[in-house]
Amino acid sequence: MATPPLLLITNSDAGTADQEAVDAALAVLRESAEVEVRGTSSPEELDDVLASAGRRTIVVAGGDGSIHAVVQALHTRGELAGRTLGLIPLGTGNDFARTLDLPLEPVAAARVIAGGATRATDLVVDDREQVTVNSVHLGAGAEAGKRGARWKARLGRIGYPIGALQTALNPPSLRVRVEVDDAVVVDVDRPVLMVAVGNGASVGGGTELTPDAEPHDGQVDVLIATPTGPLARLGYLVRLPFARHEAHGDVRILRGRTVRVSGTPFDCNSDGEIDGPVRSRTWRVLPAAYAMLVPAP
Repeated sequence: MATPPLLLITNSDAGTADQEAVDAALAVLRESAEVEVRGTSSPEELDDVLASAGRRTIVVAGGDGSIHAVVQALHTRGELAGRTLGLIPLGTGNDFARTLDLPLEPVAAARVIAGGATRATDLVVDDREQVTVNSVHLGAGAEAGKRGARWKARLGRIGYPIGALQTALNPPSLRVRVEVDDAVVVDVDRPVLMVAVGNGASVGGGTELTPDAEPHDGQVDVLIATPTGPLARLGYLVRLPFARHEAHGDVRILRGRTVRVSGTPFDCNSDGEIDGPVRSRTWRVLPAAYAMLVPAP
C-alpha cells in the first residue's frame, strides 16, 4: 500500500558523497510514495519550503543540526503539533538518530520511513522558544563542543573527543544555581563544571552523556558535574569521551520537566549550535510535541 506523500528536505550545499546517499535513499522512498525533493541552504529558504509543505510527512536528510533547524522552523510557525517527521542520518554525529534506534545507513533509514511506526516525541523548549531536539549542555560540554567543531570538518566524529581532551587541560568553572522542577540542586556557592539537559542519550557521535534519557517519557535527564580541584576536573573530562563520567563521585543525574540555570555567564550548546554567553536560561519539556518515524516494534 502506498504511503502518504513525502517532502524530502536536503542540504543544498552537501557534497558528492551525501548526494549519492540521498539518491540511494530516494530510490527506496519512491518505491512506495510520491516524493518531492527540496534543497535549502538558509533559514529563509527552509521557511519558504515549509510554507508549501501542507500536511505531508517531512523527511530530513541530514544530522542533528538539520533536524533541529526543521523542528525549530515548524515550532516557530506553530505547525509542529500533529506533524510526523522522518530522518535519514547524514550528519557527523547523528546522535538523535542513535537515540531513536534509527539505522545510520541511508538506505536502511529510508526503509524505516517507508514501513516504520510513528512514535510521539518530546521536545525541549527554552524561555526564548528556541528548541532542543536531542541535548543541550553548558560549561565544559559546550566548551568541548566549541573546540571539537574546529576538528570536526577534518576528522569527523573524532573531533568531539579531541575537544573534550583539550577542554580538560583548561576546564571552565561556573558559579550557577541549577533548579530542577523548582528545587535547587546546586547553588552558586559550589563551582559547577558542566550541566547537561538530555532529551536524548548521547552527544558528539555516541558519547552517552545522559545514557538513560529517551524522548518519549515527558521528562529530561539533567546531569550536573561538580568536581572540585584540578585533578578531579581532569579525571571527569578525561572519562567524558569514553562515557565513563557517571562513575565520577561528583556527578549527579536527575529527572524533571523544567530546568533553570542562572549565575555567571555561560554558553549553551543545543544540538551542536552554540549560543551565549547568557546569565540565565530555562528549559521545559513539551511532551509528545510531534511524531517521528522509527523502526517498527
